[in-house]
Amino acid sequence: MPSSNNKTSTDCCSGITNANIDCCTQPIHPVPDTATPVARWNMYYCSALTLLAVLWWLAYTSLSPFVHHLVFNMCWFAENSPTGLALEFFIYDTVKILLLLTALIYVIAWLRTAMRTEQVREYLRGKRRVFGYFLGALSGAVTPFCSCSSIPLFLGFTTAGIPIGISMSFLITSPIINEIAVVVLWGLLGWKFTLSYMVVGMLAGIIGGFVMDGCRADRWLQPFVRATGQGGSSPQFINYAGKNIKPTVRQRHDFAYREMASIFRRVWKWVVIGVGLGAALHGFVPENWFAQNLGSGRWWTVPASVFVAIPLYSNVTGIVPIMESLLTKGLPIGTTLAFCMSAVAASLPEILLLRQIMQLKLQLLFIFYLWVMFTLVGWLFNSIGHLVY
Repeated sequence: MPSSNNKTSTDCCSGITNANIDCCTQPIHPVPDTATPVARWNMYYCSALTLLAVLWWLAYTSLSPFVHHLVFNMCWFAENSPTGLALEFFIYDTVKILLLLTALIYVIAWLRTAMRTEQVREYLRGKRRVFGYFLGALSGAVTPFCSCSSIPLFLGFTTAGIPIGISMSFLITSPIINEIAVVVLWGLLGWKFTLSYMVVGMLAGIIGGFVMDGCRADRWLQPFVRATGQGGSSPQFINYAGKNIKPTVRQRHDFAYREMASIFRRVWKWVVIGVGLGAALHGFVPENWFAQNLGSGRWWTVPASVFVAIPLYSNVTGIVPIMESLLTKGLPIGTTLAFCMSAVAASLPEILLLRQIMQLKLQLLFIFYLWVMFTLVGWLFNSIGHLVY
């Protein structure tokens, strides 16, 4: 005979209540496996993201030789011809800035969904704010960007709610210092001058952060930047019950993509216009005129050199040989330093691009600060120049 311990579905359904039988009072419904589609989508996403990252890196690293070949070999412009150089600069810088814009805004927006940016903001307040200025300036010093290429990362900082002073510390220092320029400067002008240049560049960024926060410059950002940052709060994801939930990978991607696409549509045409203007000005530094008219060492030549240099467009690596040439032609060291730092720290293309992020008051404050700061630097080094050069 079968043991009474052997339960059958018939026993359960017939209502037998034998104590030795563990009845199933409810039918067991299979739970739908929702994890499989999510895991599959995550796998596809990671594979696609890895492929896109590799393609992005290949495009970014091979852009310069490709554009050079395109302009001077395929379009038959003469090597080093002004028109060819301007066209090469326009194509290269436009594509480079748009590549940086899409990648950096997407990554920063994705990270905003994974961290509590309001906690970062709180951490950087008070005594830690000085440390934040230093970090902002240091981040600028280790990134090999010119004044225009720094803007995508600056925009990412501001939309993520990073305090405006810290973001401005990065924006000021980034075009002034990079590792390539330091090596070239050391070889041409010696370690004393190079160290002085680096210290001045870092201090310009740190003091600039103090000034911008002291003026509450964040109120002069464009409305869409303030709305995106919203005090630095992270995006919220809410379930059907109205409770905050941890976002999935797909939700993070959707948020980051919308953020990137929205900002890209807003600024891409200004990148093209700004770089087009920069191409017309690129490398135009009338060295002989400066040496003849601003080489007297009078007090007014320093602010005048800064005023003239700010609209010009050059990167720090390209300005170092010009700096050596101006010093050789007799321009005082302080005037030379003020001129060259002003030429790389700001430019007309940068001002045009920043107009999409800053209101006019903030732009004027930014330009006025650079003018005052580099004028003071020029006067100082005209006085102590014999100690460093």
